[in-house]
Amino acid sequence: MHHDLFVIKLTFFFSSNPVGLPRLCWTNWFSRYVPGVGDLDDLRDLRAENPDRICIQPLDIQAVTVDGNVPAENTGQRFYAYNTVKGFICLNKDQVSGVCFNYKVRFRCPLPHICVEEFVLCWTSWYDRDDPSGTGDWEDLKGLRMEYPGEICDTPRRIQAVTVDGNVPAESTGQHFYAYNTQLGFFCRNADQPSGQQCLDYKVRFRCPCISEPDCINGC
Repeated sequence: MHHDLFVIKLTFFFSSNPVGLPRLCWTNWFSRYVPGVGDLDDLRDLRAENPDRICIQPLDIQAVTVDGNVPAENTGQRFYAYNTVKGFICLNKDQVSGVCFNYKVRFRCPLPHICVEEFVLCWTSWYDRDDPSGTGDWEDLKGLRMEYPGEICDTPRRIQAVTVDGNVPAESTGQHFYAYNTQLGFFCRNADQPSGQQCLDYKVRFRCPCISEPDCINGC
């Protein structure tokens, strides 16, 4: 007798941190692909292989393909389990193609817990304090901290710069940068660009320890 497989996935979102509700963070990604069988990211074995890395009662689970980070629910494949009790199990024999993709999973756990990093990190807002007229586009940390007091941590872990028009990553524009780091910030000088070109208009943000409940689903 054939039984259709189905998945019930319960997801808990906290947009704030009311009294009595836990703050949450994502664990590292885990992957257990077994050739000939499928993708067996079951919680029992993951805990055995990664002691103290997954909380006792995860509140959410996320699975994506190792290649391309495609959400499991968007692949069209069928899953034997996809929940916070058993974990994630994809069996080759249940697939039309006969083979599961290689997946990785992570779990949402209450703080305090061993998270991806020593601190739970979040991105700041985007900042655009200068235009490329004059000598260039100067999104320097010193100036940004003066204009936005208390919004940027003392020691950012990462920096990201993109164009204001189109959100093109700075490193993909082909332009030259005088500085692009977490110590100085982002400097683009018109004088450093080839053929008399002018710097594009950029905006920047920084990766800092969270000061409020993080929403880390897209890149914490």
